[in-house]
Amino acid sequence: MPHLSAIIITKNEAANIGDCLDSLAFCDERIVVDAASSDGTMMIAKQKGARVAAHSWKGFGPQKNYALSLAQGDWVLSIDADERVSPELAQAIRAAIDNPKADGYEIPRRSSFCGRMMRHSGWFPDRVLRLFRRQKSRFTDDAVHERVVCDGPVARLNEPLLHYPVARLEDAIRRIDQYSTLGAEQLAISDRKISAFSGVAHGIGTFLRVYLLKLGFLDGAAGFMLAVANAEGAYYRYMKAWLARQRRE
Repeated sequence: MPHLSAIIITKNEAANIGDCLDSLAFCDERIVVDAASSDGTMMIAKQKGARVAAHSWKGFGPQKNYALSLAQGDWVLSIDADERVSPELAQAIRAAIDNPKADGYEIPRRSSFCGRMMRHSGWFPDRVLRLFRRQKSRFTDDAVHERVVCDGPVARLNEPLLHYPVARLEDAIRRIDQYSTLGAEQLAISDRKISAFSGVAHGIGTFLRVYLLKLGFLDGAAGFMLAVANAEGAYYRYMKAWLARQRRE
């Protein structure tokens, strides 16, 4: 039985999946769950030797839980297609599971925005629980911003996971639309009060938090652009939710 399984969910990730899987060569099995990609993602994953399964999209949480159900390893590493495991992190992961001191491990994530690795802006160290015992963990069923729930002690690794979510400004705009729509769907059915002013208030608050409180100004022009992008995401999330409620009335 494999000791370490890597799981990845994809949809049109042909530009990323090859390099991602290459960085996971140290894992005993690599599983890709694809949601009807049309760009050759599944073919590339198969060529790289991954175990590939198709599964209709139900949201991030359900999709990752399905991928988890396919894993056979004692330990699971959950990774996104735009993330990479460095040789140093791979060594740290192997050391952690060979001599475990916890049932789950948070990994600091270092993310790039438009070609610059961010050191502030809330993007670093950005610790995420990605390595865990299969039998003691699962993902929440949230459609977006899902998280791992581990039934046991959680420790931290020091080596960062490399993250390349936004290569160009166009990528940021696409992510704003995608994630604000998913977030708005959850917000619209919640009990939270939303008005036409909510988007403006949350947008301004998000910009101030990222650029000032999270020291985004120390990341230069990229920090300013990221703060604006996050503010736009918050604005559109609340406005889409407000409009959805208006249509139901």
